[in-house]
Amino acid sequence: MGLKIAITRVGDVSVDLPQRMTEGSVGMDLRAALKLALELVPGERAAIPCGFAIAIPRGYEGQVRPRSGLALKQGLCVPNSPGTIDPDYRGEVAVIVANFGNETVRIEPGQRVAQLVICPVVVADFDEVEELEPSDRGSGGFGHTGSA
Repeated sequence: MGLKIAITRVGDVSVDLPQRMTEGSVGMDLRAALKLALELVPGERAAIPCGFAIAIPRGYEGQVRPRSGLALKQGLCVPNSPGTIDPDYRGEVAVIVANFGNETVRIEPGQRVAQLVICPVVVADFDEVEELEPSDRGSGGFGHTGSA
């Protein structure tokens, strides 16, 4: 049996709660809790309400990710992917979407717009020091291991 997470419906529009579409799926599909269809022109962004709030346990986070089919076929992406839902957040879950495609994208009420993955996280504290231990990489940044 998996991790149990409390969930409640919120908002004016009722949609299916997050669910896996196959037994082997890791991500749970999130639906657009919209009263009316929404059209996004290329380059436009919007926050799509999902019709629920959750209480993620401490030591976990909710990661909101794009649906691969929408990203490939329509250019509909989650620009801050993965978006984080913190364990102490109790408001309505919403998905920030952006149309990175070349054509207007229409989001229908109840449409699956993103997916939610629950992941364990380590809560770290920083320990300020005068100097860091050296490493083979050092301060080499973007592209430091090759020319392309």
